[in-house]
Amino acid sequence: MFQTVIHGRGGQGVVTASELLARSGFAGGAQVQAIPSFGSERMGAPVVAYTRFSDQKILTREPINHPDAVIIQDPTLLRTMDVFEGLVEGGWAVVNTRESPNEVRAAQPGAPQESGHLATVPADDIVREYLGRPIPSAALLGAFAALTGQVTLEAVVNSINGLFKGKVAEGNSRSAQVAYQWVIDHRGHEDEGAPHGIAHVEVDKPSTAELPIPIAGSPEVVNA
Repeated sequence: MFQTVIHGRGGQGVVTASELLARSGFAGGAQVQAIPSFGSERMGAPVVAYTRFSDQKILTREPINHPDAVIIQDPTLLRTMDVFEGLVEGGWAVVNTRESPNEVRAAQPGAPQESGHLATVPADDIVREYLGRPIPSAALLGAFAALTGQVTLEAVVNSINGLFKGKVAEGNSRSAQVAYQWVIDHRGHEDEGAPHGIAHVEVDKPSTAELPIPIAGSPEVVNA
């Protein structure tokens, strides 16, 4: 079983990120579970959501205490709580920040120490460019796909297009693609952060015909 915890704040799309990640894993053939959120739902309050992948039926409904991966949607949480608490040895982390992986490690000793297991992505800058508002969920899921290989970029884009329509779908899909490419391009450069004002990352935009076809059924979403 592969377990992911998503940390963010109310209004940042944490619940949506959990569902999109579950849809993406489901498209790859996994048994999946999304537990929407625990904590206050008021705007700006810390929120956490959980997603599980397994090759067998998932029986537990409990919060995840020892995740294999964490996604940090709000960089201010790095200074206010231990977002890496319980992360398994050899675990993975995607962080929405302009800081470099080594800067995050200096601030949070619990962050993954293995080279290539921690990706920092200027997701807010990316989504402002392509979506027009700072909701970093889709960008971070693209980064998660590049970092962990647990889902494919195609599955993430397909899930986005299955949940959203029109310009919202296009902006989120593009953000996921750019963040995916950001992680690929910056792999091995763990002292390098992002400059203010993200430079454009050119990637080919797939046509609708190139996107995978949704499979039958649906992932399990557990109501908190």
